[in-house]
Amino acid sequence: MTVSPNVDFIVVNGPIYTSDPLCEWAEAMAVGNGRVTAVGDEAAIRAMAGPDAAVVDLQGRLAMPGLVDVHAHLGLGGRQAAYELPLLPTDSTAEIFAKIRQWAENLAPDEWVIGGIVGSTVMDDITLEDLLQLDEAAGGRPVLLRDDSMHNRWVNTRALELMGVTASTPDPEGGTYSRDDNGALTGVLQELASPVGEEAAAASTQESGERHATAFRTAVQILNSFGVTAVQEAATMDYALETLADLDRRGELTAHVVASMPSRPFIEPGITGPELYDIGELHRTEHVHPDFSKYVLDGVPMTRTSAMLSPYLCSHGSHDPDHTAEPLWELGELTASLEALVDRGLHAKLHATGDAAVRLVLDAVEQVRASRGEAPIFQIAHVEYIAPADVPRFTGLGVVPDASPYIWFPSVIQESIAKQIPAETFDKSWPLKDLFLDGALVSGGSDWPCSAPSPDPWTGLETMITRRNPDPEVPGDLNGGQALDIRQAVAAFTRHPAAAMGLQDTVGMLRTGLSADFIVLDRNIFEEDPATIHATQVLQTYFEGRVVHDAAAEHAPV
Repeated sequence: MTVSPNVDFIVVNGPIYTSDPLCEWAEAMAVGNGRVTAVGDEAAIRAMAGPDAAVVDLQGRLAMPGLVDVHAHLGLGGRQAAYELPLLPTDSTAEIFAKIRQWAENLAPDEWVIGGIVGSTVMDDITLEDLLQLDEAAGGRPVLLRDDSMHNRWVNTRALELMGVTASTPDPEGGTYSRDDNGALTGVLQELASPVGEEAAAASTQESGERHATAFRTAVQILNSFGVTAVQEAATMDYALETLADLDRRGELTAHVVASMPSRPFIEPGITGPELYDIGELHRTEHVHPDFSKYVLDGVPMTRTSAMLSPYLCSHGSHDPDHTAEPLWELGELTASLEALVDRGLHAKLHATGDAAVRLVLDAVEQVRASRGEAPIFQIAHVEYIAPADVPRFTGLGVVPDASPYIWFPSVIQESIAKQIPAETFDKSWPLKDLFLDGALVSGGSDWPCSAPSPDPWTGLETMITRRNPDPEVPGDLNGGQALDIRQAVAAFTRHPAAAMGLQDTVGMLRTGLSADFIVLDRNIFEEDPATIHATQVLQTYFEGRVVHDAAAEHAPV
């Protein structure tokens, strides 16, 4: 075999899982100019590379493609990690108040306390007494806390004052200022009431380009540390597009990022729709792909705003027994909007958590396929509930199930949802196996910082297989018959989301010509007990052939 001049190094001495259905396993791999130049047996790779090629010795460790996260909020997650009060979804109100008191000690008297994430089980039961304790814990400072769905906020009395909201203030369209039975505000902001709180907090914060850069840089570094080298940013505002493009032009962006620009006013305030799409195109770079628009079809089941085919639980007469929640779009306007989007050359990520919203999207896509063909990509995010008759339509219409967030196992979110959704629907949630076997591109995403405090893909990958909480103290499984096997779960975090993002010719597999994005693990997840996968540690992450995360170097003593 002729020695190739296009090899910078070879990877040997450990199993290499390629996630390529044509050749799943390899003994060695050659890398040159940031690309995979060859994959195969070690003798052939060494002969091609020549005796002077650098060598990455796996020392028996497993290497596999860099993971792909089809749904994350980099701005929110990075800002939270870099600047904000960290809360766990399992924290009780007492624990939240204690953390706020400690955090506030380092703040100025009028500085906002901003943090998250608050668990749905806490948000379910917030009272006026909780609001008063939140006021006390913050010492008179305004507070804004985000919940685990990121659709809702919890603010205190001072924040309500700065928002200009009183008990007599009418609810904004598409949102609610929650009140108790006596009409008193509890501080809970649901859906499109949340931007009112966000805008008030933002008005007091000295946002800057460097602050944004730090947030996004932090977010990508965290993703790299978990082995993620490509991500779809799920709600990309104008400042995010500018920041990501600037980072890439400076050579500081160590992941492929696909942007999803909101089609309508969103929970995060800012420019939306065609004006934002134009801004997106101005910020297209080698690694920033402003190729998707984000559509929101409904809310979340915890607040009874997911559009369902069957009524929510009645809760002893305190709720309308016929309530199903209405989708935020009508079929005709959604179809027309998607056709106009496709005519711009863009694709769509559509948030639909309820089975009625999912059906609406499928109906619209069916019409768009008839008029615009098979090329556009349509993703439905958070396919928790799908009517059985609609499951095969995903494959038939070429619609991607964005199986996010990481809540297909018992958790505080599921505990909250079970209070709202009838058992016959709840027990059939997340039909991932049926979708996968039917041929749909089941794609895993973290939805970070929603639902979980980190974008850890290994928890999501494990629980696709076990349908159990990694914490052994949390019993039971969630629709265990829909569990995937290890190869299916890995596909859902590598080649499937790569194709779902339109990057199948760049990432998602270790195949000749694709980006040399790969990771080295501390264990062989194909041989481990699946219940231990959540403990996987990424030893090294390579992005385009260069190390962007090295656990040994980062933990070495200074």
